[in-house]
Amino acid sequence: MSDILTIVLAGGMGERLYPLTKDRAKPAVPFGGLYRIIDFTLSNCFNSHYRRILVLTQYKSNSLARHIAHNWNIMHGELGEFIEVIPPQMRVNRNWYQGTADALYQNLYSINQADPKHVLVLSGDHIYKMNYQKMFRQHLETGADLTIGAIETPLTEASRFGVFEVDINNRVTGFEEKPASPQSIPGNPSAALVSMGIYIFNVDTLRRELNLDAGMQGSSHDFGKDIIPRLVGNKASVYAFNFQDENRKDSKYWRDVGTLDSYWEANMDLVSVDPHFNLYDRKWPMRTHVPSLPPAKFVFADPGVRFGAAVDSIVSPGCIVSGSLIDHCVLGPQVRINSYSEIHESILFDRVSIGRKCRIRRAIIEKDVVVPENTILGYDLEKDARYFRVTEGGVIVVDSTAKLLAREERL
Repeated sequence: MSDILTIVLAGGMGERLYPLTKDRAKPAVPFGGLYRIIDFTLSNCFNSHYRRILVLTQYKSNSLARHIAHNWNIMHGELGEFIEVIPPQMRVNRNWYQGTADALYQNLYSINQADPKHVLVLSGDHIYKMNYQKMFRQHLETGADLTIGAIETPLTEASRFGVFEVDINNRVTGFEEKPASPQSIPGNPSAALVSMGIYIFNVDTLRRELNLDAGMQGSSHDFGKDIIPRLVGNKASVYAFNFQDENRKDSKYWRDVGTLDSYWEANMDLVSVDPHFNLYDRKWPMRTHVPSLPPAKFVFADPGVRFGAAVDSIVSPGCIVSGSLIDHCVLGPQVRINSYSEIHESILFDRVSIGRKCRIRRAIIEKDVVVPENTILGYDLEKDARYFRVTEGGVIVVDSTAKLLAREERL
């Protein structure tokens, strides 16, 4: 697949995921215990045999760059495979990236060096499984200038995305970015066809449009706001590709984990007996670095009250659950839960330590946080909100041991 260059946009600030993005870029946020969010996009690339990849970073990129360098060094240079992390270089001006299109415009030098015929542009912050070869096959068959990945979404949620109008051949006849009143699908008034942020460009079309956009006054230099509407308006050959899910479930799975609530919900999708998103499918593996740690251990179990157990949960290597109950949780590596605690519907990042006799529910706890014994979280949201961020959905985000200690002193 030397004709295709893949570009992963991974510079997002992720303001709505704060404080999880306080010290890291959104694609570097942990997900599902062992993974980072970007691992799902990169796994799709690897499984699709698209292994010439540029990752464009910007905001607090050190954690992301380190993760890719240490954990995705599996490409074979002698076979023409590579994954390169490119920070802003100010090659054409002194600005940070002004939008998704500007990010590619400022890296036209790297695109030209790779000399592709087609460019696959992906977002590094979505959770899904997709074989990009199927989309590329349609792109070639239709002779499109641009093909855009599309998925049906409830009309009530469509205003968060770019919304398509298409003809019977899936040619795009209209496109509007984040419309206040989204256009529904003909014959299905409850759903809209929205953009997944996945694009395949003919490289000549991409170069022309990026150069044109760079010289336009008032442009936001964004694919959804500027490039795509202009191509559609100029009657270019733009097609939608209906998402074909490799997750193999009854309903298609694609999640934009752009808010703390959607991030929490997507993690909870992993832990049911029949998970909505299957991490255990050997035909389409999700790849990451697995740390060299001992297996998880459960001690001091009390069968009468199910203590010393984890049910409907993901427990990563190196965890120790001592005489406690873990229910519908995602535990990152080396988490320690001490005796007589109960943790429900929560996400615990690496090396979190929970003291004895704690009761916690619907929480996200940041790396290395030490939770004092007898801490209660998630049962009185008004009180919790004095010290922590509490989302509209009632999820508590704990990013500091100091805040927990201050709360304990006040109580």
